[in-house]
Amino acid sequence: MNSGSRIDKGQVIKWTVYCLLSVNFAYYFYEESYIASHVLKNGGSFLDWTREFATTIDELGWFGLLITFELETYALTTEQLKKRLVKWSMHGVRVVCYIMLAHTVLARVTTVVDFNDVMLAEEVNDLCQVSDQNISYGVNYHYTIIDGTNCDQLSRDTQFFFLEETVITDTGGFDLERWNVWVDLNDALVWLLVVWAIELSVWLQSRNIAGGRLMAATYAAKVLYGVLFVHMTWWAYSGHWVWAWDQFLWIAGFWAIEKNLSEWREEIREEQEFA
Repeated sequence: MNSGSRIDKGQVIKWTVYCLLSVNFAYYFYEESYIASHVLKNGGSFLDWTREFATTIDELGWFGLLITFELETYALTTEQLKKRLVKWSMHGVRVVCYIMLAHTVLARVTTVVDFNDVMLAEEVNDLCQVSDQNISYGVNYHYTIIDGTNCDQLSRDTQFFFLEETVITDTGGFDLERWNVWVDLNDALVWLLVVWAIELSVWLQSRNIAGGRLMAATYAAKVLYGVLFVHMTWWAYSGHWVWAWDQFLWIAGFWAIEKNLSEWREEIREEQEFA
């Protein structure tokens, strides 16, 4: 009874995390809609729009992976997973999810490349020079339309940069943007390494392999969660508490998958002991 109670509590915590991630998804869609309304107010290509909604697309991809891993490591039996329709459906969903994640990496790389091309706005030494021109002052992903009533209050700096055609920032905003775009790219790459380690573990355990060098490599990959916690700390430090909270929830969500895998390994070892 005690064991069953623990399992029930674990499931409640797990699904609470999943529900909270759904709430975060809605928030990200709203936030990226807000950012796109400033950055792409003059329009843009399809790739420009998908880049601005990179996190929304990314979250959809991660939800797909989380659900398929949950099914494969906990909900479905070995017999069910061997069915052709189930097997290929899982593979198909995963392929679509990885395409979404590849888009995120592409968007992050493009953002870093574009940021390296940002030039000093040499003719601007006061924001009032660009007031009432439908240009936004942007710092740390917060944007304010510059007009005659606020142009002398937004920044006292005399050096400015055009992050986009319609977004300008000062030196402090430029430095913060540099850190943000690099952390975003690094985070996307580290998460891919984490999920590939999980994929490897699932592949091995589906073949009743619970040890060996490859399995040891999946254990070593757990150090990557430490890197993700560093990213979480950066976002909290820079004032993006929702991003930090979201990172914590995704780490918790995939630790639930790691727990499923751990229990699955124990079952394989027990079966091998009594074989």
